[in-house]
Amino acid sequence: MEEMEEELKCPVCGSFYREPIILPCSHNLCQACARNILVQTPESESPQSRRASGSAVSDYDYLDLDKMSLYSEADSGYGSYGGFASAPTTPCQKSPNGVRVFPPTAPPPPAALAPPPPPRNACLTCPQCHRSLVLDERGLRGFPRNRLLEGVIDRYQQGRAAALRCQLCEKAPKEAAVMCEQCDVFYCDPCRLRCHPPRGPLAKHRLVPPAQGRVSRRLSPRKISTCTDHELENHSMYCVQCKSPVCYQCLEEGKHSSHEVKALGAMWKLHKSQLSQALNGLSDRAKEAKEFLVQLRNMVQQIQENSVEFEACLVAQCDALIDALNRRKAQLLSRVNKEHEHKLKVVRDQISHCTVKLRQTTGLMEYCLEVIKENDPSGFLQISDALIRRVHLTEDQWGKGTLTPRMTTDFDLNLDNAPLLQSIHQLDFVQMKVSSPVPAPPILQLEECCTHNNSATLSWKQPPLSTVQVEGYILELDDGNGGQFREVYVGKETMCTVDGLHFNSTYSARVKAFNKTGVSPYSKTLVLQTSEVAWFSFDPASAHADIIFSNDNLTVTCNSYDDRVVLGKTGFSKGLHYWELSIDRYDNHPDPAFGVARIDVLKDAMLGKDDKAWAMYVDNNRSWFMHNNSHTNRYVVWNRVFLPETTAHLQPK
Repeated sequence: MEEMEEELKCPVCGSFYREPIILPCSHNLCQACARNILVQTPESESPQSRRASGSAVSDYDYLDLDKMSLYSEADSGYGSYGGFASAPTTPCQKSPNGVRVFPPTAPPPPAALAPPPPPRNACLTCPQCHRSLVLDERGLRGFPRNRLLEGVIDRYQQGRAAALRCQLCEKAPKEAAVMCEQCDVFYCDPCRLRCHPPRGPLAKHRLVPPAQGRVSRRLSPRKISTCTDHELENHSMYCVQCKSPVCYQCLEEGKHSSHEVKALGAMWKLHKSQLSQALNGLSDRAKEAKEFLVQLRNMVQQIQENSVEFEACLVAQCDALIDALNRRKAQLLSRVNKEHEHKLKVVRDQISHCTVKLRQTTGLMEYCLEVIKENDPSGFLQISDALIRRVHLTEDQWGKGTLTPRMTTDFDLNLDNAPLLQSIHQLDFVQMKVSSPVPAPPILQLEECCTHNNSATLSWKQPPLSTVQVEGYILELDDGNGGQFREVYVGKETMCTVDGLHFNSTYSARVKAFNKTGVSPYSKTLVLQTSEVAWFSFDPASAHADIIFSNDNLTVTCNSYDDRVVLGKTGFSKGLHYWELSIDRYDNHPDPAFGVARIDVLKDAMLGKDDKAWAMYVDNNRSWFMHNNSHTNRYVVWNRVFLPETTAHLQPK
């Protein structure tokens, strides 16, 4: 029942509806609240002039009524008019839902003292859907009274007031001391002094004992709804087009005379049945929502438990890595200590050896000095040759690296921690549960993989039974010397040719597939052997247009008097290479040149004129080597011209 309370409260005053009226937008409003938020909108006053006049504005002045869906005369019998609401003069306060709360008015005065009807073109804005309505000459009496809502509120308040507890206590409600007939709220003494002081607009409210207020609610009769156009007539039929109850006078002389109508009782039962069916569906959704809330609350508990378990697992994994790193550190320190002991041993052995040898040398020197002091020539000559040989021998022993340290003080050990640091920086979580798996490793098609000169062609495919979508492939080759793999191709194709490899080298190749989920394992590694020697022909694609090719591009001819350059189809990157060529016909102009060149060499200049080529050219009786238009090493030509073996670093094609 407490959840229903929000449906029974006015959106303006925040209290239970009192004398609620039904707006054409199907929302309800207290009659007193509707009277307080009425706005007079003269036809001669435009919204722009009203905005520029600087008049006060109310809570609803932010609504641009010209842009809203207003009710037309065809919809509900009310005209539409856009305007801004001016501030009411009645004192007000803020309600819990953020709109202004106007204090309930005193009991309606007698007819003679009743307030005048609202002026013509008075505007009323619904505080819930913000639709604007223009009242006709009947004013608020043109809106039907919601007697049904009054009955629901009475039953709800009777059931809630049975305990006679204060309705404003925040925690444990105290016993109610009084009830305000105008506010329709039970108060305890502290709440009454705090929320309902006997001054200002509230001084006119009537406070009665709680029991008397409950009895007055029960005894208050509920009137039967009457027609808004004919107040003395009860509803007898239902207009299908306007979707509202009507009386017989509306059918005879009113605007519903030409509309389709049905019996009020039959439509009452039909709408009750439709509402019951709709409630059944809504009830099922409410049950699903309750079960879903229970599931969400269980998920909160499960997430907390899984978080603790996952944190413990993460800490354990990191601790295992730290332990492994500490063990490796101990092993590396042990190697450093062994190197340290080895260096000390070598140096100490050399110190001991040099000390003994120095002692022997010093003794020999002192002995020779004493021999020199003797004055016996014959005795000196008997031993002098032997002493001289010993001195020279000892001197030679000191000169054969004896005075060079056998060990350096530096430790020739360099810790390669870059891969580990990179792995630590890349340490991250792997998504365990994914919508699609990673691709299977591709299969290399050996029958289509081959090498030619210094290029290699590789082909692969997905496993026949694999249904996982693949977005692309990554081909990797090593450096031809057993080094690290590097990416040479990334794309969707299943065949790739790699140029510019080294001759007479062995390469290892592997491929893997990838999609949005991740990367597959590598395929089997394929070993490729490039050609030992280069077999190539001339390249028509990079040659000048004056060059004529024949003999399967093994022979070239040029009739132009200008210099022209033609290259071979195979590019070299390094190594020692040898090739031969023959000149079938030579017209003594210009001088032919042969050599090696980069792929971007000038094609309309003599080979060797720029810094992209190294060439030898010949004339009638001599040959020259030329690079960057500089001549070196002239040779006299007799019968044949030999091009020496040449080492060149070329840019691969």
